[in-house]
Amino acid sequence: MEDVTFEQTISANLVDDGKLLDLEDKNIGIEELRLLAASKDLSGVEQLYLSQNQLCGEAIEVLSQVKCLPGLRSLYLNHNIISDEEAKTLAKADLLKNLKCIMFEANNIGPAGAAALADSPNLQNMEIIFLDSNPIGPEGARSIAASDKWPSLKALHLDSTDIGDEGIEALAASPHLAELEKLYLCSNKMGNAGAIAIANSPYLKNLIALSIWRNEIRDEGGQAIAESPTFMNLERLYMSLNYIERPTRKVIRGSELAKRLTTLVMD
Repeated sequence: MEDVTFEQTISANLVDDGKLLDLEDKNIGIEELRLLAASKDLSGVEQLYLSQNQLCGEAIEVLSQVKCLPGLRSLYLNHNIISDEEAKTLAKADLLKNLKCIMFEANNIGPAGAAALADSPNLQNMEIIFLDSNPIGPEGARSIAASDKWPSLKALHLDSTDIGDEGIEALAASPHLAELEKLYLCSNKMGNAGAIAIANSPYLKNLIALSIWRNEIRDEGGQAIAESPTFMNLERLYMSLNYIERPTRKVIRGSELAKRLTTLVMD
């Protein structure tokens, strides 16, 4: 792209009174990011979409050095090729310091990348993180659970991250997640052990939304959820596509928990 072409691209995709810059699926690469870094008059941008641009390696290094977006609050990097090394680079970036929301869904971030993000001093203001469809595994979940670097976190998206019961048990035992309001754990091969751990967690009492559908929870786990003393503030529960038998599903639907919920989704 020539400079003028990229300037036109920015102009054409700068919407919402200059608060949103949508560069999703725009063939953004290293040179375009360098031009972005050199751009002026972007201090009003609060949301930046860079999804589906095959960003990795040097492109992420260039992005991490961008200084022209001091007002950035939301960064969308889903569906790229970000792996552990890129996650480590971003974890050190000042670009993240004012973010309230960061989207990493559908990349290739593993345990080491998750650990780097969990240990980042630049995510103190982050309220929402999407790590869905990244292979962070139990080790990555343990890093998140052990971190005190995300004090503002309200919503944790970990669907399809291979964390299993071991990772879920670590999250349930974390005092650092006591302010969490929304937890998404779909498609993680969670069994009864994981379900019982979150149902009995002393730290997840502020949850208002819990999504645990498409796991391997059976009757014992379902019963624990129905009788949970933890979910007194829960409003929305999504738990379809587990292995809970009909009698136990009936118990859940008739429970005091179900009476408090505004939304219960269960097959």
